[in-house]
Amino acid sequence: MIIIITGASHTGKTYLAQKFLEKYQYPYLSIDHLKMGLIRSGNTSLTPEDDDELTGYLWPIVREMIKTAIENKQNLIVEGCYIPFDWRKDFDEEYLPDIRFICLAMTDEYIEEHFDDIIGHESDIEKRFVDPDCTIEWIKAGNREYREGFIKAGEIVSMIDSDYENTIEMLMSTALAEI
Repeated sequence: MIIIITGASHTGKTYLAQKFLEKYQYPYLSIDHLKMGLIRSGNTSLTPEDDDELTGYLWPIVREMIKTAIENKQNLIVEGCYIPFDWRKDFDEEYLPDIRFICLAMTDEYIEEHFDDIIGHESDIEKRFVDPDCTIEWIKAGNREYREGFIKAGEIVSMIDSDYENTIEMLMSTALAEI
């Protein structure tokens, strides 16, 4: 089984992937780690700030890793923001039953009410560097982009609008029922 976890920055993708790892013992691939490995090794001239170009660069690699894991009957969690809105078009029907998709997004109201908590938890799983561009408006814009893009593509977006932990627990329970 493949679990794809995506969403805007600071939505808790890595946190949810870690929870799945602990519960199911599925390994996970952080697309950010793949990105930085390719950048630091000189295999691309892209930089961490080239988000749009990075999706086009990384997705074909990640997509083929997902296909290989399915073909090998391996479980894998893939988490990161570099998942295109129309990701399903890249998989034949034989692959899709083995993929669970989760997109995390926060409402504007949640971000406004919980901004300090969001920032306070940004290094819970991995150490983040302080980003001066990480403002309420920046986080809202990113979440709106993911909500609108994935909803337009026909995907279900898991909205965080009041209780973050309950949303995560619900996703964990739903995945357990499906797997």
